[in-house]
Amino acid sequence: MDNSKIHILIIDDDEKIRDLLKQYLKNNNFFVSTAINASDAEEKLKIIKFDLAIIDIMMPGKDGLQLTKEIREKIDLPIILLTAKGEPEDRVRGLELGAEDYLPKPFEPKELLLRIKNVIKRIRKNKYVITSIKIGKASINMKKMEIQKEKKVIKINASEKILLENMIGSAGKIFSREEISKITNLTQERSIDVLVTRLRQKIEPDPKNPKYLQTVRGTGYVLWLD
Repeated sequence: MDNSKIHILIIDDDEKIRDLLKQYLKNNNFFVSTAINASDAEEKLKIIKFDLAIIDIMMPGKDGLQLTKEIREKIDLPIILLTAKGEPEDRVRGLELGAEDYLPKPFEPKELLLRIKNVIKRIRKNKYVITSIKIGKASINMKKMEIQKEKKVIKINASEKILLENMIGSAGKIFSREEISKITNLTQERSIDVLVTRLRQKIEPDPKNPKYLQTVRGTGYVLWLD
């Protein structure tokens, strides 16, 4: 992996954490920029194309969750959230908003480095060459990473894309949580459930009664195509 071509934006109001992460990632050959808050980040995002953002949830003013939501509505940018250790609801909310992963504070820089590499590997992996497909009334454009349903355009993130590609390529196959974990690099069962729920909201006509992305009780999930 050529890290020198990967530009990371660190968004954190804590100067010590910003400087520590910036130096550590630069030592691992990443190109790194920083922002002190959401407003600063928004200005940089207007003029620079980043490959990944690391966002602290607890920031004064606009917090990391709101910033994540606004970023994912506008551009396809993989996001890793830094969360307070005792706030699991923030982690779940972050995944629902489209973040790729989260890391509770305090953490070891080596763990963040591993998560960055996993996210980048997941994004670069494209096992099935699928550019577009229709599932029910949802038209999925893999290249643009978006779904058009009922005149609405909905973005998908890299985790959603790679899971869709694998499930579409093996329609009718039951994917266990363990398989989905390997595909997406999500290790928590709750994170996998959130990912599936998010996809249902984007492709199903009635997400609470899924027709296409179904649960196989005690086994996993399966995708059915028309």
